Amino acid sequence: MKCWLLTLLCLPLLAQAELSVVDSSGRRVTLEHPAQRIVSLAPHLTELLFAAGAGARVVGVVSYSDWPPPARQIAQVGGYSALDLERILALQPDLIVAWESGNNPAQLERLEQLGLTVFRHAPRTPDDIPRMLEQLGLLAATDAAAQIAAQDFRARLQGLRERNAQAAPLTVFYQVWHQPLMTVNGAHLISAAIELCGGRNVFAALPALAPQISVEAVLAADPQVIVASGMAEQRPDWLDDWKRWPQLAAVRHDNLYFVPPDLLQRAGPRFIDGAERLCAALAEARRR
Repeated sequence: MKCWLLTLLCLPLLAQAELSVVDSSGRRVTLEHPAQRIVSLAPHLTELLFAAGAGARVVGVVSYSDWPPPARQIAQVGGYSALDLERILALQPDLIVAWESGNNPAQLERLEQLGLTVFRHAPRTPDDIPRMLEQLGLLAATDAAAQIAAQDFRARLQGLRERNAQAAPLTVFYQVWHQPLMTVNGAHLISAAIELCGGRNVFAALPALAPQISVEAVLAADPQVIVASGMAEQRPDWLDDWKRWPQLAAVRHDNLYFVPPDLLQRAGPRFIDGAERLCAALAEARRR
């Protein structure tokens, strides 16, 4: 009887337990109750919320939040770098999930000044993605779905690590865009994917996260593989522009590859799909 009474008395306390996590900025984010009205401030964050089982709780997204398909029906609150604060406030969110390195810092601070709870995310390694899934699952009380998604991601990630641990290294140039010519440095998540596949980013040492470079710099680096992204699901025509320089190792061996940008350039659950495609491309390059 005493055990039964103790359990009964503790139930209200358990129901009122706070939900608390530490975000990428090192700030502790605490909710008194599971989030019911969530605003997502980046397309990859929208994907993470859906994968974590909290898609039905998302009431606001930014432009280009087009995956999964139901996200296209959610009210938009501007672009990730130019938010519509009035629209956000009108949605009365109890949680805002923000992109620390992509959203306007002043606007995020303003949202906090207005009393809204902001959770910041800044993925730096592939391991940050399943960790984020678990944190979102905790804040939305959708832990079961989040755990399944996180475990699947980690299993596929570990598989890539094991399969490529002894792979012969290849030098890689990842081309984000052609005009201006842009790439990523070693601190970027895409560079981590290149390393995961046994590659070496030829521009890893540059200081900017997404630097502009010159054609001459690419010719000097002479990468064995060139991987392009672009803006759509189709291979960009400008990838073949490198054939004008047949002295490039990547051109000589026909190692010009494409990975859809929504996979590698969004730090969401589909990043592992992009990493698998990238690793397959590098494996093919080694055979050539």
